[in-house]
Amino acid sequence: MSYDAHNIYYRFDDHLSRLVLDYEASRRVDGASERLYHDIPSEEYGEDIFHAYDVKRGLRNVDGSGVVAGLTRISDVHGYKRVDGKVVPDEGHLILRGYDIEDLITNAQAEGRFGYEEVAYLLITGELPTAEELDDFNGRLGAYRHLSSEFVRQFPITTVSPSIMNALQRAVLLLYAFDADPDNITPEHEVDVAISLLSRLPRLAAFAQTFHSAQVSGKRASVPIPEAGFSTAEAILQILRGEDGYTREEAMLLDVMLMLHAEHGGGNNSTFACRVLSSSGTDAYSAYAAAIGSLKGPRHGGANAKVMAMHEDIRANVGDWENEDELAAYLEKILRRQAFDGSGLIYGMGHAVYTLSDPRAVLCKRYARGLANAKGMGAEFELIERIEKLAPQVMVDVRGTTKPICANIDLYTGFIYKMLGIPEAMFTPLFAVARTAGWAAHRMEELICAHRIIRPAYRSVLESGEYIPLGKRAKYRGCVAG
Repeated sequence: MSYDAHNIYYRFDDHLSRLVLDYEASRRVDGASERLYHDIPSEEYGEDIFHAYDVKRGLRNVDGSGVVAGLTRISDVHGYKRVDGKVVPDEGHLILRGYDIEDLITNAQAEGRFGYEEVAYLLITGELPTAEELDDFNGRLGAYRHLSSEFVRQFPITTVSPSIMNALQRAVLLLYAFDADPDNITPEHEVDVAISLLSRLPRLAAFAQTFHSAQVSGKRASVPIPEAGFSTAEAILQILRGEDGYTREEAMLLDVMLMLHAEHGGGNNSTFACRVLSSSGTDAYSAYAAAIGSLKGPRHGGANAKVMAMHEDIRANVGDWENEDELAAYLEKILRRQAFDGSGLIYGMGHAVYTLSDPRAVLCKRYARGLANAKGMGAEFELIERIEKLAPQVMVDVRGTTKPICANIDLYTGFIYKMLGIPEAMFTPLFAVARTAGWAAHRMEELICAHRIIRPAYRSVLESGEYIPLGKRAKYRGCVAG
């Protein structure tokens, strides 16, 4: 089917332009609004005050480990050991329901089948499916991929946005209106919602990208009818690649990426956001929309775009990619804020938990190498490997870093998606699509096993003030920031 995206967006372009004008008018600052815009409390809290009040900044301990906020039977992110109370670096492992992610991926690949659906089933039920159970689960996912004509009529209009993540978040909230019993939080209904989102979000994300591209080009958006027997990876590539098509090898690599992103412990920002909302007893759609909003942030799921930009900068400014001295010198300039974006960060290096290795990055390299060589992109792939090899020592030389630094999955994610012909705007949405399985597992665990609202405390450092009647308050004499 196809839709006239140009006409759909034209009506809203005019409305949005008026909104922009109204917004600009509202930003005109006069005497009465000076303090509103220019006297917002903005003094930063130094590290010393956190130590003085024994506050775990960012819910992290002084040694970098996370503050334990709950218990889980879903996954384990292992990156270090504790020996005599001290953190000792260790090789990284990602365990899902007792199974190593490496075993889950290598076995699916060895059997020549897609594995993301198996991982999703494992996360939700806690058990590996039998062949019959996996066929049934795949059938249910296929049946849910269809979107009603009424939803399709509303979706492009209500989710117009240059951000696919923003569109995806609102699409989830729109699905609430199409659920006959949306506030039902029984285990049966939660499984139904999880299956609905697992099957529909991949299509909705690709759908949003297609409509946005059509809006920009002024062309009609053509969306193929979903194939019930397709895997999640195939359902995504069917829309994004369109008439260009895709190979089995490409779909299998995307499937690996979905498995690697499916779950990563309850402490990551988006999963914790999902659990916080779930602990209040709110509906599933609100909890998942919050998780998507969290993942959108550049400090979380949006980091892969920064890595891609850094790679482009390095390729443009390092003359000989094979010259390790030249590459190390440029990485040093990045760390000294003399190159790239001035942040002093080598994106894609380091992790909050992993120390000696990130197992996801290890598996990315393993399965991406062959396709990179086949597509004539082997030199770019090897450049990324050299960045991974050289960056830790450069960080020691420049910053005196003592904690072991390993590459994280973001160092390779963007490059792999680039090889698969996936637009950059879809990098983080694909992360959200995959992570839905983990979010679903954690939401159900929070609802069924925890039974207590998550409510952390903030220590007040507020100073007392004396109330002055409105008529006696002095005129504000602050200066407008230039």
